[in-house]
Amino acid sequence: MNPGKSSTDSASVLPLCVDLDGTLVRTDLLVEATFALLKKNIFTAFLLPLWLLRGKSHFKDQIARRVDIDARLLPYQTEFLQFLRQRQEAGGRLILTTASHVNYANAVSQYLDIFDTVLASDSKRNLAGKVKLEAILDACDDEKFDYAANGKVDLKVWRHANAAVLVNPERGVEAAVKRISPIEQVFRDRDRNSMLSFMKAMRLHHWVKNLIILVPLMLAHRVDETALLMRVGIAFLSFGFCASSVYLLNDMFDLSFDREHPQKQWRPLASGMISTTRAALMILALLLISLLLALTLPLQFFGVLVLYYVMTLAYSLRLKHHAIIDVIVLASLYTLRVIAGAAAVQVEASFWLLSFSMFFFLSLALVKRYSELLGIGGVETNAVAGRSYRASDLPLLAQFGITSAFMSVLVLALYINSEAVRLLYSRPQVIWLLCPLLLYVISRVWLLAHHNKLHEDPVVFAIRDRPFQLLTILGAVLLLVAK
Repeated sequence: MNPGKSSTDSASVLPLCVDLDGTLVRTDLLVEATFALLKKNIFTAFLLPLWLLRGKSHFKDQIARRVDIDARLLPYQTEFLQFLRQRQEAGGRLILTTASHVNYANAVSQYLDIFDTVLASDSKRNLAGKVKLEAILDACDDEKFDYAANGKVDLKVWRHANAAVLVNPERGVEAAVKRISPIEQVFRDRDRNSMLSFMKAMRLHHWVKNLIILVPLMLAHRVDETALLMRVGIAFLSFGFCASSVYLLNDMFDLSFDREHPQKQWRPLASGMISTTRAALMILALLLISLLLALTLPLQFFGVLVLYYVMTLAYSLRLKHHAIIDVIVLASLYTLRVIAGAAAVQVEASFWLLSFSMFFFLSLALVKRYSELLGIGGVETNAVAGRSYRASDLPLLAQFGITSAFMSVLVLALYINSEAVRLLYSRPQVIWLLCPLLLYVISRVWLLAHHNKLHEDPVVFAIRDRPFQLLTILGAVLLLVAK
C-alpha cells in the first residue's frame, strides 16, 4: 500500500465512489453468476449469446433473475474495506458504483452496511464507462468526488475525479491514472494473479495421477521402444492439461461451496487470489492445448480424452452430488486413464487390468470420501457440503471401500494364475509376492484414513508416501525377476 493523504484529511470527506468487481471484491460477479447458472442448467449456455445480442444490460438482468449471490461469502479486499470503514467514520459519504447488476450490488451493500447510495446496472442500463460517470455526477450533484477502482475501463471516471484510490490496479492503470488524477492511495494483494497462484489452481501435483497412462505399456513389456514412450509422454501432457482445465472449471462451479469449506476456502479461486475472468480464459486455453496434443496421437486416444472430459463435466455439474454414483464415476475416470494409455500406444487393455483398476480405484475413491466425511466431523446432515453423505455413513463407506480393495487383490491373484501370465513371464510364481505387498498398501491407507491422517487425494498421497515408493520399487523388481 502506498502512503497518501490521510483518511481524515479534508479531501477525504468528499463522496467516495467505490467500484465493486475487482476492487471491493476480488472477483467478477458476472463471471461467477454465469458459471453458477451453467451449473444449475448447462443448457442455458445456448441462451447466453441470445441474451447478449440484446445488450449487456439485458444479459446481466437475465442472469441475475436466475442466480443469487451470498454476499457474506465473497472474497473482500480486507485492507481496502478497513479503509472504507475509516472513511465512513470520518464523515465521508460512500457510494457503491458498479456495472454489476443492482441485485448483487444491493446484497453487498446490505451485508456491509457502509454505503449511503448504490448505483448499479439494471434491465435498462449497463452502468459502465460514460453511463457510470453520468450516474456519479448526478448522485454527487456535479460536485467533486473521489473514485476507487482497478481497471482501464474506469479511466473515464478518474478523469473527472478529485482523487483516485487504486485497488489491485490492472497493468498500466496506475501510470495512466497519474497523468489524469492525483492518487490518494493504492492497495495491492501480494501474489494475486501470480504464476504461483495459477500453478496451485492447476493442481500440478495431481498430474502424477496421469502416470497411470504408462501402465499398459509397462505390462506389455514394451517400455524399451522410444517411439511408444514419446507417445505416452504426449498422452501424459494431454491428460495433464485436460485435468487442469477441469480442476479450474470445477472450482468455478463450486465457489460458494468452497468458500464455506474450512480448507477449500483458501484455494486460489475461492479466496480471490486468481481473477475469475482470467480463470475462465485459462480453462479454454488449457483444454485447447490438451486437444491439440491429443490430435497427434491415434484417434482412439482422442476419443477417450473427450469421454474423460464429458464425464468430468457431468461429475462436476451433477454426479458428484449423488452418493455412490460419485465414487463409481471417480473410479471410472482413473480407469479411463488406463484405457487412454493403451489407446496411445495401441496395445490391448486386458480384462484383468481393467477389472483390477475398477476395484482398486473404487476403493481409493471411497477412502477419499471417507476421509472428507471424517475430517468435517460428525454433522449428521450433509456433513460434506454439496455431497449426499452423512456422518452415520462412515462405517458403511469403510465396508464398501475395504471390500473393493480386497477384491482388487483377488483379481490380481486370479490374473497371476492365468494363462496370460504364463505367456508373459518365465517365473510367474515370483509375482505372487505382489499380493501381500498390495494387501499391506491398501490396508495401511485405510488405517491412516481411520486415524484421520489422510488429508489429501489418496492417489497423490500414495505416490508421495515413502513406504509406498519403496514397495513400488520392490514390486518392479519382482516383475523384472519374474520376466
